Amino acid sequence: MTTTFRVAGMSCGHCVRFVTDELEAVPGVESVAVDLPTSTVTVVSDRVIEPAAIRAAVEAAGYELADRPVAAST
Repeated sequence: MTTTFRVAGMSCGHCVRFVTDELEAVPGVESVAVDLPTSTVTVVSDRVIEPAAIRAAVEAAGYELADRPVAAST
């Protein structure tokens, strides 16, 4: 499953690393790709990940997740 989210507050490579590290620690997440210019994060997972888990990881990194995914596919 691939889901793209908008994340507010990212501005540099350190931001990308913090968000990536936190999201990669979520069970079921296989990979994370951050596009800094568009403030989006694409998460590839082996199952549906609860939005609360994604939100918690992004907030643990110090950033804010948009209310809903930008895109999702299976």
